[in-house]
Amino acid sequence: MEFHNSTRSFFIKASLLSEFSCLSFPRKFNRSRKNSVDLFPESVLKKVVRVQQYKNERCFSIDLEGDAAILFKLHGNRGNVIFIRNRIVTEIFKNSQTADFNLDLGALDRDIDFSKASFLLNQDKLEQTYFTFGKEVWDHLRENGFDLADADTKWILLNKTLSRLEAPGFYLLNKGGALTFSLLADTNGVDLGKDPIAALDTFFQQRSVNHAFLTEKNRMISRLQEQIGRTQAYLAKSSKKVDELREDTHFKLWGDLVMTSLSSLKQGDTVVRLPDFHHENKPVEIKLNKNLTPQKNAEVFYRKHKNRTLEIQKVASAIESKTLEIEALQRTLAEIESVADLRELRGAHIDKPGNRPGASQKTESLPYHEFEHRGFRIWVGKNAESNDKLTLKYSFKEDLWLHARDVPGSHVLIKYQAGKTFPKDVIERAAGLAAFYSKRKTDSLCPVSCTPKKFVRKRKGDPPGAVIVEKEKVILVEPKK
Repeated sequence: MEFHNSTRSFFIKASLLSEFSCLSFPRKFNRSRKNSVDLFPESVLKKVVRVQQYKNERCFSIDLEGDAAILFKLHGNRGNVIFIRNRIVTEIFKNSQTADFNLDLGALDRDIDFSKASFLLNQDKLEQTYFTFGKEVWDHLRENGFDLADADTKWILLNKTLSRLEAPGFYLLNKGGALTFSLLADTNGVDLGKDPIAALDTFFQQRSVNHAFLTEKNRMISRLQEQIGRTQAYLAKSSKKVDELREDTHFKLWGDLVMTSLSSLKQGDTVVRLPDFHHENKPVEIKLNKNLTPQKNAEVFYRKHKNRTLEIQKVASAIESKTLEIEALQRTLAEIESVADLRELRGAHIDKPGNRPGASQKTESLPYHEFEHRGFRIWVGKNAESNDKLTLKYSFKEDLWLHARDVPGSHVLIKYQAGKTFPKDVIERAAGLAAFYSKRKTDSLCPVSCTPKKFVRKRKGDPPGAVIVEKEKVILVEPKK
């Protein structure tokens, strides 16, 4: 708001954010050409009659000619500026504070009895009795031994504090990183002088900068902590998976058992029971491909065991990359937590994997999002290039491959588990994901192609993500994330 006396202007700037309600008094103000509107048009060019401070209340009004007034209500997160005509509220700045339309101006003045009799009578509820003191005044009293003192000493401390409040200085206090404006000195406080307007302007400027710094710093810390948490969860999950894969050596066992029993087996057998010489000759049931010789069946088992070993290596490599990533995130978090001002924060070196001093190569992120359903891992490609990596480098022929039919979308794999068939609900879950991560995500039903990965191939020269699919089955599902 601008006030002019035909010689110079005086400005009042009201900041009424829920987290910080405060006035400041800029010497100059240049109005924005855009996103700017006039408020309280009835006040324009009206003469100021008086300024009224309501007793013991965080409100004051600027009374104008014609029985009008602008009321500043500085009630913390309920702060507002209100236009009053004939003692009736006609317009408010923050429209969400609808209760302000019912303000009773006659009830704004509030009395406090500062007599000793009242003090002694209200010993058990002094904070309610002296409701204007606020946290800073009570903190000051407690720091001077108020809580442990007898009644006479408390009365003396109270009156000394009241005397200081009647002729205050102005101080900038730092309370746990947050800046506070105070009328009482503190051992670590900054003296802002005796001019209240200059002091408040200094406080407002520094508090705004400090608030921006703390907000940005806390946001960065929260984001880093979230990334660290996700990475730690991935490491725990992947480490468990590696352990499971390393313990699962049944393909090698089957190959060994078949090779030691070649003389008793013949082509055409579909199921055989062979003694496990590693475990007291307990019988093991092994399914064979009747179209292959026993030796060829053994070769298939050994190849699957080798593929399992390759999968372990890939997951272990990803674990190593994620371990480096989490170390970098933790270094960055420690750096951000130690930063003391906004300029330093914005100039802070963000330590990312592959972007560290001396790092020779960039860590490659996994090309898929991972989901889990009933113990089965479901991998969903992130984009066209990731689809190629997922299907051509991260899959095995026993995996089940899915894709929304006839539209662009993510490749989806259900990872094969030895000795287990893919349950119907797991396939439907993966199909729902394939539909959701496609151009049909808003359809009520989506056709999804489903086939073992061994029937998916890529021709030379095809664009990223394009493949040839054979022997597919099509299922209709609802797109679901």
